[in-house]
Amino acid sequence: MRKGACERVTSETALDVRVDVDGDGETSIATGLPMFDHLLAQLAFHSGFGIRVAGRSLDGIAHHLIEDAGIALGRAFAEALGDRAGIRRYGSALIPMDDALVRVALDLGGRFFIRYDVPVAAQQVEGLEVAMVAHFFRSFACNASITLHADLLAGEDPHHCIEAAFKAIARALREAAAPTGASQALTTKGLF
Repeated sequence: MRKGACERVTSETALDVRVDVDGDGETSIATGLPMFDHLLAQLAFHSGFGIRVAGRSLDGIAHHLIEDAGIALGRAFAEALGDRAGIRRYGSALIPMDDALVRVALDLGGRFFIRYDVPVAAQQVEGLEVAMVAHFFRSFACNASITLHADLLAGEDPHHCIEAAFKAIARALREAAAPTGASQALTTKGLF
């Protein structure tokens, strides 16, 4: 079973994150930030992964909780993938959500890079600071060693644009993490 966990306790936050890439685990999200919880639930559902995030802010600052959630989720996901042998490695998705259309392409090949181009015309969505969405994905991708490209191709409603990004990233992760049955890494180098 491909499972990973990360417990992250700092002077600012306390998080316990579990990931089951094969989807046999439960999904429960509780950070105390309703919109963030909603988005993480979309990530879990559309990836097909079992994801558990139990976290709270110790200093009352949402920025720290969202950043640390990205770090912990990235580390747990990387642990679940192990040496990454026998996975498809690449994934992509084109996801519409009403007016919004988001395109994502990613590589689980062990190198970090992110280009997140999902601009929205709002500072906050349902109490969530919009700038934190890109920051969450940067923290996640860095700690999971993922190359991630996300583009907003169309969209006006900020909620739809952000939610479509989470869904597209989830679907691309699902595709890239799918087992191939091979025993080696999908690289000419022999390992990631």
